[in-house]
Amino acid sequence: MGGLVIVNPNAGGGRAGRTFGGVRKVIDRRLGPMEVAFTSGPGHGVAIARQAAQTGQSPIVAVGGDGTLHEVASGVLDSGGTSAVGYVGQGTGGDFRRTLGLEHRLDAYLEVIARGRERRVDAGRIRYRALDGTPQSGWFLNIVSAGLGGLVDRRVAHTTRALGSGPAYFLASLGALAACRRGRLRCRASLRGQASERTLSAYMIAVCNGGFFGSGMHVAPMAQPDDGRFEVVAMDAPNKLAFAAFSRRIYTGNHLKAPGVVHFACDRITIDLENAEVRDVDGEPLGQLPIEIELVPQALRILA
Repeated sequence: MGGLVIVNPNAGGGRAGRTFGGVRKVIDRRLGPMEVAFTSGPGHGVAIARQAAQTGQSPIVAVGGDGTLHEVASGVLDSGGTSAVGYVGQGTGGDFRRTLGLEHRLDAYLEVIARGRERRVDAGRIRYRALDGTPQSGWFLNIVSAGLGGLVDRRVAHTTRALGSGPAYFLASLGALAACRRGRLRCRASLRGQASERTLSAYMIAVCNGGFFGSGMHVAPMAQPDDGRFEVVAMDAPNKLAFAAFSRRIYTGNHLKAPGVVHFACDRITIDLENAEVRDVDGEPLGQLPIEIELVPQALRILA
């Protein structure tokens, strides 16, 4: 059984769909002819990848942004994680490819896939409530965030990206900061069987398998996607203005020693929020707290 390319034509403000004709010619030359499927809306990539993995197709290559990679990986993980996953970045953020060390060039992405060298990465299994309150479950590869991070990604989904990822996230961040409020977080966590519990005040909390989110924010510089642990980073400030000024330091990773920042590691965590806010998974707004997160070690074969 051959490989499959799953394309999100709406990624990158529609650029992925507009340019795929030329991209496909390059893929065929470098990887050989592969089946191609286009997603038609949110969640479709999960269904396509799940069915392809169940029938033994490999590799399954995601063409799009972090959300497309998240859907393809989720479908493969649903099937048992046997197919290898490749990635061609055509989206807005490109955060997980930064953690993987992939260069943002078509020839570089295809060279990595053609080489066939696999990296086993951890995945997070999550249980949460949808916006309507119904129980849900799923996966993530990169970062789950609650509070400001979730509000930003919800607004990015409704913000034009024609000017690029930077302006989209900037405009979304301004609106999210105006709307967000400090949360009282209840965290019950464990790492290799050692349990802990803490209550935090924060504008945002991120549970990180990868190091970047928000189109280049280096929220967890120590995070490695294959080390068997999540890095949890919670951020607070005296007020919204102070948080806005402080948040610029996240792009350089120079924020962890700032007052109001709490960092700890875990492989399981339950987070509840007294004043529940929208949360996001790998850049996609999905639901609300409480959320339960469990690390599944080396769950996915990724070409990187």
